[in-house]
Amino acid sequence: MAILVFVESAEGKIKKTSIEAISYAHAMGGPVTAIALGSVEKAELENLGKFGATKVLHASDEKLNQGVIQAYASVLTQAMQDEQADILVLANSSLGTPVAARLAAKIHASLATNVVSLPDTSSGFVVRKSIYTGKAFADLELTQPKKVIVIRKNAADVRETGNAAQVTPYKATYSDADFSVKILSSEKATGEILLPEANIVVSGGRGLKGPENWHILEALAKALNAATACSKPVSDMGWRPHHEHVGQTGIKVAPQLYIAVGISGAIQHLAGVNSSKCIVVVNKDPEAPFFKAADYGIVGDAFEIIPKLTEAIKAAK
Repeated sequence: MAILVFVESAEGKIKKTSIEAISYAHAMGGPVTAIALGSVEKAELENLGKFGATKVLHASDEKLNQGVIQAYASVLTQAMQDEQADILVLANSSLGTPVAARLAAKIHASLATNVVSLPDTSSGFVVRKSIYTGKAFADLELTQPKKVIVIRKNAADVRETGNAAQVTPYKATYSDADFSVKILSSEKATGEILLPEANIVVSGGRGLKGPENWHILEALAKALNAATACSKPVSDMGWRPHHEHVGQTGIKVAPQLYIAVGISGAIQHLAGVNSSKCIVVVNKDPEAPFFKAADYGIVGDAFEIIPKLTEAIKAAK
C-alpha cells in the first residue's frame, strides 16, 4: 500500500497541516512519498523525513507557484502513476480539497474529505469523516482501488519518527489546457499567525463595543502566541478585516484552544469553531448560548477579565 502525500507551502515553508498529513500517512503503515509543487526551501522538504516521509519529490517549476487547481491535479495524477501509489493524502484547505476532488474524478478514485481518524481495514477500507459542520460523524467505505483522503486539521498527532529525507527533483507533467484558468491577482491575509495554521485562536464579538478596544485581545493573543479572529457582525461593521471572520460563512477553524470573548454564540458562529479541541467563553451574559458549547466559561466583564488573564499568562511564563 504505497501512499503519496501532497504537501502545501507558503513563502517557501511547509504548512503545519501538511506535516499532519505526513504523520497521518505514516501511521497508516505504508511507505510514504511526499510531493511539493513550486518554490519550497530544500531544508523544509528534507525535514519531512522526520515525520515519516521515506522519499520527497520536488516539482520546482515556477509555473506551479500560483496553485492552479487543474495543473496541480494533473501533476499529482502523474506522480501517483510514477510512484505506483494507491492512496493520496492531503490536508483540508482551500487548495487541497478542490485539488483532491478534481484528481479523484480524473482517476475514478474514492474520495473522503474532513477525515478525522485512521482507516479501519478490518473489513474493507472505512474512514470516519466529520459532517454537518462538525456536529456528527459518518463512516464511509472507500471501495475503489485508488483512494483520496483529505484530513481535517488536528486529525493526526505530529510525531518525529525518522531522520532528514533525501529530496529528489521531479519533472512536472501538465498541458497548456491545465492553465486555461489564470489567477490574475490574490490578496493574502496578514498577521503574525494566520487563522488556518493557528493552534490557539483569540476571538472577539460585539461585546467589545468597538474596534478601539481590540488591543486587549491582541495583547492576550500575543501572550499566547495565538491568532486573532472575530464574529461576522464585527467584520460586517468594519471593526476587523474580513479574513478574521470565523463562522459558517467565514473561516472554519479547529485549533487546540479557542477563546471567545464577547460573542453570544449564534449557530452560524458555532458551525465554524465547534471542531476546536477546547473552547473557553468569556461573556457577561450568563444566558449566552455559547456557554452550552464551551468546555470552560467565565461570566464577567471582558474589560476586567482579559487584562488580568493576560498578566497572569505573562507571569506564568
